[in-house]
Amino acid sequence: MSPERPTARAHRALAAVLRPGDLAIDATAGNGHDTVFLAEHVGETGRILAFDIQPEAIAATRARITDGGLASRVTLLLASHAAMAEHAAPGSAAAIVFNLGYLPGADHTIITRTPETLAALGQAFTILKPGGLLAIVCYPGHPGGDEESAAVLEWSTCHSPEVIRREDTLRPAPFLILVQKSPASTTGSRA
Repeated sequence: MSPERPTARAHRALAAVLRPGDLAIDATAGNGHDTVFLAEHVGETGRILAFDIQPEAIAATRARITDGGLASRVTLLLASHAAMAEHAAPGSAAAIVFNLGYLPGADHTIITRTPETLAALGQAFTILKPGGLLAIVCYPGHPGGDEESAAVLEWSTCHSPEVIRREDTLRPAPFLILVQKSPASTTGSRA
């Protein structure tokens, strides 16, 4: 039996915190799998913001949410995840998911970049409500991926006083970091 994929573990953790009516954010929409998962879990009264810089990712996500009857819950944004704070208020999101790297089946030279990802993570921590969860799937092993993965690991350790759960698996395989904001947290990001 093979180990559970990081994305499956992320979905299981996210499902534990999401409730009907919540706001959730897919910081890297990609092919739309995480967007659909989030939209199904926030219910008809919930709202999803899904970001991607590639028009083909937005198109793939749009097709997936439309096929699933979920389009009314999702706002698709052709924008960097580093623009997240322009679209969501501090303390408003129950969950935010990042699936870093490149869009499968597309140009592998278009990747998430460390400076933008770190800016987005700082914004995400501020946007999370107390008790909210960040799920970050990192993909070392491709050009730029090792640097980004190491930077994300380092970023996650900076929040240790406010974090009640942090989890990562062995590298270089794709790995998951879960950062859950303390329910008692009253502070924003320390990016």
